[in-house]
Amino acid sequence: MQPLPLENKTAIVVGASRGLGRGILEAFLAAGAAVVGVARDVQGLEELAAANPRLHPIAADATDPMVAGNVLTQWQPDVLALVAGAAPFLRPIHLQTWETLSLNWNVDVRIVFHWLREALLLPLAQGSRVIVMSSGAAVFGSPLSGGYAGAKATERFLAEYASQESRRMGLGIAITAVLPRLTPATSLGRPAVTAYAAREGLEEKEYLARLGDPVTPAIAGKAFVTLATEPEGEAGSYLLTADGLRKLEK
Repeated sequence: MQPLPLENKTAIVVGASRGLGRGILEAFLAAGAAVVGVARDVQGLEELAAANPRLHPIAADATDPMVAGNVLTQWQPDVLALVAGAAPFLRPIHLQTWETLSLNWNVDVRIVFHWLREALLLPLAQGSRVIVMSSGAAVFGSPLSGGYAGAKATERFLAEYASQESRRMGLGIAITAVLPRLTPATSLGRPAVTAYAAREGLEEKEYLARLGDPVTPAIAGKAFVTLATEPEGEAGSYLLTADGLRKLEK
């Protein structure tokens, strides 16, 4: 019998309670890992953990740098998946406020910065993998979500900067970024699909047909297991569509 790809490994999923993060957590469990699921609300994870002793839910605010340092020190993961973020305020730029425009900078970018910083400071073990979930908006833009696209582009930059520092210091931590296309398969993506369809004067089904097949939690989970276990996860950024991962040029 072939061993599971993450058997006897520990993975931390930050933002594990729903959407693509939940799919990633479940994929890591199926691949044999012990999984630490970090989320503000872990009720659903606790129910799953009751039937799976390899799942360890942690209720915490991932933007808190103390949480990042303490969790990484305690668990010393082989894989760190940074998926958490805030749902953007869906309005054109002139209907945003500075507070709504900067929301994803103060949540999403802050999470990635603190956890990457702690991963390098600890540091994680040689051969460990860190996977940052950015967004396809970092490449294609997102005119109805304020600072979201810029924040997600910065997450991609931070992953590359951290990867450079890992190489420069000889740490052996492989760091990648994943940019999923807009998907109606999550609570974050569904309102965006509705808003962009209305902006273009289209029925939702027409807009969805333009998008093509959606990125589902299961597809995201499969992609993250690939990046955690195969050479693709050693460097770079990847666009994620329903067809899987595609390497992005700088």
